[in-house]
Amino acid sequence: MTADALLEQLRSRLLAERLNGHWIGGLASSALSTAVAVVALHRAGNLCDREAVLSGLHWLAEHQNPDGSWGDTVISIGNISTTVLAWAACGYAGRTDADARAAEVRAAAWITTRAGGLEPQQLVTAIEQRYGDDRTFAVPILTLCAIAGRLGRDPWRWVRPLPFEFAAFPRAWFRFLDLQVVSYALPALIAVGQVRFHRRTPRNPFAFLVRWLTRPRTLRRLRGIQPSSGGYLEAVPLTGFVVMSLVDGGNASHQVTEKGLAFLRHSRRADGSWPIDENLATWVTTLSVNALAAGGPVSSQMEAAERERVLRWLLDQQGKRVHPYTGAAPGAWAWTDLPGGVPDADDTAGALIALHHLAPERDEVRRAAEAGLAWLCGVQNRDGGIPTFCRGWGALEFDRSAPDLTAHALLAFHHWRPLLRGVLASQIDRAQKKALRYLHRSQRTDGSWVPLWFGNQHVDGDRNPTYATARVVSALALAEPTGEARRRGEAWLVSNQRLDGGWGGGGASPASIEETGLALEALAQSIAISASVVERGLAALQRLTNAGTTLTPAPIGFYFAKLWYFERLYPFIFATAAAGRIVARASRP
Repeated sequence: MTADALLEQLRSRLLAERLNGHWIGGLASSALSTAVAVVALHRAGNLCDREAVLSGLHWLAEHQNPDGSWGDTVISIGNISTTVLAWAACGYAGRTDADARAAEVRAAAWITTRAGGLEPQQLVTAIEQRYGDDRTFAVPILTLCAIAGRLGRDPWRWVRPLPFEFAAFPRAWFRFLDLQVVSYALPALIAVGQVRFHRRTPRNPFAFLVRWLTRPRTLRRLRGIQPSSGGYLEAVPLTGFVVMSLVDGGNASHQVTEKGLAFLRHSRRADGSWPIDENLATWVTTLSVNALAAGGPVSSQMEAAERERVLRWLLDQQGKRVHPYTGAAPGAWAWTDLPGGVPDADDTAGALIALHHLAPERDEVRRAAEAGLAWLCGVQNRDGGIPTFCRGWGALEFDRSAPDLTAHALLAFHHWRPLLRGVLASQIDRAQKKALRYLHRSQRTDGSWVPLWFGNQHVDGDRNPTYATARVVSALALAEPTGEARRRGEAWLVSNQRLDGGWGGGGASPASIEETGLALEALAQSIAISASVVERGLAALQRLTNAGTTLTPAPIGFYFAKLWYFERLYPFIFATAAAGRIVARASRP
């Protein structure tokens, strides 16, 4: 099969995935989300939710790994966090259900092997070791365990207090306070912190008074940042943790609780499971447009009316006002079109690149792009890197600058810079230089980079250097084509090509469509890469996709704090981009 034939097959498959003119995709069902939702609904105690609780328990029992564990997706390796949550849910909400009890017993054996036992100290140690200093997930997980009766006779002594009183301060102060959670976890800070205070008040009278006095104000802030859908970030885990904490803290009838419960009910799937998030529609739409552009002008692949439809949809998703959740300035994009989405750098960069591929000459598009570019410049950290949501939150990993985000922003800057004049053009010039310096500094000694939002369960530390290295190399192909950093990154990708021609997350990890596509897209842009490397990669891509007819996703996505997911469209997108680059390479003189 030729590269042209593969590209045509993949392109037609990708275009066929549109719904109402744009792409929506499909996120994996999540055992972690399902366990959290089950406990939240069960703790709320509404009879109308009993069927949802039971169907969630049955889904968990049916999708338990043979060894008794659960991974975050149905094709993920088991991990301690998800297994403990599902084990707690089965024991708490499934006491009268035979399937849930049997799953609980199998899980207990697995946990005992991994954590050394089921005693509170053993569970706490195992959970906290997974997340280190970041309490964003560790404290909510242990809160669920306390609510579910898994932490002994005095359960709340094992749950660390969170300083929810800090949420009463102006948002501009947050970066200077030790919140102990990442920037996007403010709802968990408030709700989980308050239930811990309610259940185990501090002995220090000053701490008690401060927290008591700030409870009403922080609850008002929690209500103020809740989207109309009821789901914080449109995320089931975060919303579920908030709901169960409010109920257990004496706020069962609070407006936030009721809206959160409505969101959980609405988010449940027909098979009884819950995903981690409603959708990544904006993200996969921009990735899809940009993947098509890898093989030639989008105008040659989509009719004018189709391009106009997706263009209008993307313009409609741009933030037009200060965002209540993070205080983000207007001009950016979130990952979803739903009200719980929050503006972020990766989606803004993707949208800017897509707009450039669709209609860069139009005034309204240029105005939107200028606002987005200014927003990206505004979040750039002093180290030159780009963080996800907010500038200056560098204490915890998921708030720091990241190579994958920085490379994406660099591409957006490069595409739009020739069309800019004046102050913004100067800003972009400075931002590009700073971003390049950051990428040079963050390159590892072996030539690779490590991403923030993607991983690989078969690589040490759950890292995915293939993803980040491919993304950075692709950006450097335009921004610094003759640089040493690009050459070293390409050399790392070539050295990590498997004997079968494909790529995994690095080393001997199994090849996937996504990682093979990403590596090929990056390498096919370089004349320094031998034809044999590309040809072997193309053969692997043809084999992995069954000539473009079978596009099975791999769980390489991270959704906050090492919560794995797969997205059904990722193999479509990354394979299409790779095939497009290979065809374009062959047509070069």
